Amino acid sequence: MKIIYNGVGQANRPTDVGNIYSGDIGIEIRGTYSATLPQKPYGFETRGLNGANLNVSLLGMPAENDWILLANYNDKTFMRNSLAYELSRKMGHYAARTRLVEVIIENYYKNYEGVYLLMEKIKQDKGRVNIAKLTNLDISGDDVTGGYIFKIDYFNQSNSWQSNYRPIDHPEKAVYYVFHDPDVNELFWLQEEYLKTAVNSFESVLYGSNFKDSEKGYPAWIDVNSFIDYFIINEVARNVDGFKKSVYFFKDKDSKGGKINAGPVWDFDWAWKNIWDCSTFQATDGSGWSHRINDCLNTPPYSNGWIIRLLQDENFANALNKRYFELRKSYLSFEYLNSYIDSVQNLVNEAQVRHYTKWPILSSNVGAPEVDFRPTTYAGEVNKFKNWIQTRLTWLDGHMLGQSITGVDKFETAFSYRIFPNPAKDLVYLESSSEIISLDIFNSNGKCILNKTGLSAFSTKLDVSGFSPGIYVVHLKTKGNQIINSKLVIR
Repeated sequence: MKIIYNGVGQANRPTDVGNIYSGDIGIEIRGTYSATLPQKPYGFETRGLNGANLNVSLLGMPAENDWILLANYNDKTFMRNSLAYELSRKMGHYAARTRLVEVIIENYYKNYEGVYLLMEKIKQDKGRVNIAKLTNLDISGDDVTGGYIFKIDYFNQSNSWQSNYRPIDHPEKAVYYVFHDPDVNELFWLQEEYLKTAVNSFESVLYGSNFKDSEKGYPAWIDVNSFIDYFIINEVARNVDGFKKSVYFFKDKDSKGGKINAGPVWDFDWAWKNIWDCSTFQATDGSGWSHRINDCLNTPPYSNGWIIRLLQDENFANALNKRYFELRKSYLSFEYLNSYIDSVQNLVNEAQVRHYTKWPILSSNVGAPEVDFRPTTYAGEVNKFKNWIQTRLTWLDGHMLGQSITGVDKFETAFSYRIFPNPAKDLVYLESSSEIISLDIFNSNGKCILNKTGLSAFSTKLDVSGFSPGIYVVHLKTKGNQIINSKLVIR
């Protein structure tokens, strides 16, 4: 494979030297539904002369060996995915980096395949999902606690596990989680069991009677802000897939925070448009909630419903409301979004002609079946895209969940601290940059098993030798009424 890029404003010709990459790859058709479309999506690995994976930087993206060529047959704007990923990065999260490219496949002759999105694959890596790399030797202590990437997606009995909990609004629907990275073939059974137990422990708190409690509820288990931003991006795009499949989560080692994060966001082919699905996604007035997808699903995979439960906490809903309207002044403003869309349109102005000569599908209803009119030009598709976004955001402005309440963000951490060793067996040490006045330790059932008051110290030592093995929540309060919750693992 060779990749050619001669610089801004310069023509790139198939006969040019591969100045970005020229070497071996392993390549395969990827995707489920998308693989059935005429323009095929591909996954490929860059390889060295010996056939081993070779990390390389492609078009300015961090060096790696796993890449995706996403076909645009189902996205006539070429930007539904890249816009979502751009927004996620602007909001402070990792999302796949992308570059628009044209693809030519050479068999016995050169076959032009059209405009693709060259992009990163979701995986553990310092330049991608930056969590600890789990090896088959990491089977105990802090080592086994991360990093993991798992997801809700198409599953089978060997690559997944069934949750012990069901969505509170649809208890008839079973939820399955898929091991993503490491996948099930790379995990040691103790690592599988650890991740299952960690997710189950969080869900037991989430569905417990005290889940709202700031001292022993869900905030100790998840990165709340990642869930808020995940919700916002997928609801702005009214993504039919955003809560039922290609739904990613990741968890780093407990010594590095250890909370479950929502994301990275993924798969927006069927988003940003009105489609013939259930009534929510047919609506042309911008209405409807994607996170309520279980209301119209009859076949798995189903949403786990975590968001439904989180929204029952007014603190979460109000933080969501605040974040959404803050973003509407910046990255979700019509000005910013239209500027991004215009930049992509200008970039592909010539390439889109070649693409639609190869794939004459403008005005045709291909891919995701759309409800409304289908423009006959690329410029018409772009204008339709802009209008859809404006209609959607206008509806969300008037219907966003939660209330606008000024004040300190409940989920911000106001001071530095550390707990070590973690996991622990006998002794645990706590250090804080603010004076500690009290601490409590709760088990996974929410029961307080240790209470210390009147400490007046910046550090303290705890004897946990009598604790049963498991996951606990440490609730710390400082002199300035600063509060923090964190996990403690006892071996």
